Amino acid sequence: MTTYKVTIKTGEALFAGAWSYVYCTLIGERGNSHKTKVNRWFFGALGQGSVIQHEITSDQDLGTIHFVELTVSPFFVKDYWFCCSVTVENPEGNSFQFPCYKWLADCTIRLREGTAKRACDDWLPIFQSQRQDELRERQQLYRWKLWAPNLPRCIDAESVDDLLVDLRFSSEKERNFKISMATAFGVLQVKRFVNMFGESWTTIENFDNIFWKVKSSIAVYVREHWMEDWLFGYQFLNGFNPVLIQKCGKMPVNFPVTDAMVRNSLGCSTLEQEMKDGNIFIVNYEMLDGIPANVIKGVQQYLAAPICLLHLNKQNQMMPIAIQLKQTPGEDNPIFLPSDSELDWLLAKIWVRSSDTQHFELISHLLKTHLIAESFSVATLRQLPSVHPIYKLLAPHVRYTMHVNTNARKDLMSSDGIIAKAFGIGAEGLLVLSQKEFQALTYQSLCLPERLEHHGVKDIKGYCYKDDGLLVWSAIHSFVSNIVTFYYENDQLVKNDPELQAWIQDLTEVGLQDLKNSGFPTSLSTRVELCKFLTVVIFTCSAQHAAINNGQYDWGAWVPNSPISMRKPPPTNKGIVTMEHIMESLLDVTQSCTQMAFSWIISPPQPGMKKLGDYEEYFTEEAVKETIQKFQEELKTINHMIQERNKGLDLKYEYLCPENIENSITI
Repeated sequence: MTTYKVTIKTGEALFAGAWSYVYCTLIGERGNSHKTKVNRWFFGALGQGSVIQHEITSDQDLGTIHFVELTVSPFFVKDYWFCCSVTVENPEGNSFQFPCYKWLADCTIRLREGTAKRACDDWLPIFQSQRQDELRERQQLYRWKLWAPNLPRCIDAESVDDLLVDLRFSSEKERNFKISMATAFGVLQVKRFVNMFGESWTTIENFDNIFWKVKSSIAVYVREHWMEDWLFGYQFLNGFNPVLIQKCGKMPVNFPVTDAMVRNSLGCSTLEQEMKDGNIFIVNYEMLDGIPANVIKGVQQYLAAPICLLHLNKQNQMMPIAIQLKQTPGEDNPIFLPSDSELDWLLAKIWVRSSDTQHFELISHLLKTHLIAESFSVATLRQLPSVHPIYKLLAPHVRYTMHVNTNARKDLMSSDGIIAKAFGIGAEGLLVLSQKEFQALTYQSLCLPERLEHHGVKDIKGYCYKDDGLLVWSAIHSFVSNIVTFYYENDQLVKNDPELQAWIQDLTEVGLQDLKNSGFPTSLSTRVELCKFLTVVIFTCSAQHAAINNGQYDWGAWVPNSPISMRKPPPTNKGIVTMEHIMESLLDVTQSCTQMAFSWIISPPQPGMKKLGDYEEYFTEEAVKETIQKFQEELKTINHMIQERNKGLDLKYEYLCPENIENSITI
């Protein structure tokens, strides 16, 4: 008789424990142990956060333990149990860890020992068969679906209930989210009641009627300074959409700005000279041209497709110097200037901010983080077995995206959803815009250093998104490179990994198959290519989403700064704008309350979030654990550097502090 000591760890999330019967069997190279019940008493043994130990016997020495088999049977009703891991100690005193990190109920599952294995490492038929069986099962469970033509494929699920429980939020997180939503919309209703005697605001100061209980210091600062040109320009660098600004070396033919127009803004210099010196920048919303606008409660909404020219002055401020609200120049499409009347210039800037908000929410946020990340997630689950080193690397980053997106798709297309209720772009416009932008998506645009280089903005001072983003990108790339070189000694091993090649093909030729000439790889031949692609995946699912998502309340709580819709068309002449015209253009009371509630719900990091660098115990090799620890230390250093920089700033940029970056998209 041989005895093995088994330790079973239950997760700490709410309801992670269970009353189910749990049986454990060790399967080794020389046979199986006795099937042993590991619940010592009726309840409590598998409680939330518990660690229990049990002795399991076999009639002989099992040799190398190939699998730990867990059988979970319901006591009375189906009851999910979250198993973190099982540790087995053999008679010689050697311990082996078997990671799980799954919700289990009324099932039998076999766990592999935690050492990561590529397909070529598993030469035993029993392991080869297990890999193939796991992938076959996954491919049946995680099927691609076309949400709409010319968009990334998504998971085949109509609602969150269609998803396996492992892909859903924990009960605690779901509860916290529902509480946040109920609180936000409860406050919304109170604010709506307070302002029930009018659908439209009459003065800018009226927005103070809903600007209470606002704890964001940035939002308060925005309320005080939102009309100032420098803060308008600052937001292209460090606001919620810091990805569109580009250096301008030549004026677009459809934007006929002359020296005479901008002379007052450039002092003694000329437009040509400032472009040569690299001080002229442009933000172009041409993607919004021709997009159908929404109709809300019978009221037509309006969109614009502005072009905004900016000048980086000697005080290192990004100052707007010319705005054209439509793409086609003409007498009915004037170029607005800082020298125009105060209200003309203010309304032109409001139109740009509204257009930026539409682009940010639907393109930078929804398309280029959420939908792209879901393609990464589905392909990873379909093509990489749980023992594969790249699966272990990506698992913390792709877990919850499908839960978030399944909810989002349902809400976005609903006649009672946030888009229908408040946004200038309705459901039809959302699809048209997303399809247009998806077709223009490139691999380069997801690679932060290359995108910044392509836009000509790598040398801008005070561009905190760029500075912090490059630090985090570099840390992720260094970490990924260490992991890849540990498991792949040369390029040939990358090229000859069939599961890795199936993964990239499934992703780019199925999930992203509608992309043409995008530069996305369809195969991976070298370690360098693999490291770059993995960095794109992790950065998109973590840091890029944090940079885009987490500032929504800061910059959108003061509604006039970032209105999600406009109720009057863009002005076609100068000198006709009045304050009454501006107020009739801005959101009504209900839309304003909805914007505040929506931005508050989805901006803050979620309670109990896993931060970038948290890898639980997916990896068990000591060398890899040291690599993870080194990555975590580098992130702490970056966090400290950002905090020290922020001490000297009136507006602290904290969205890319590693302590504020979630490991995956969870909101």
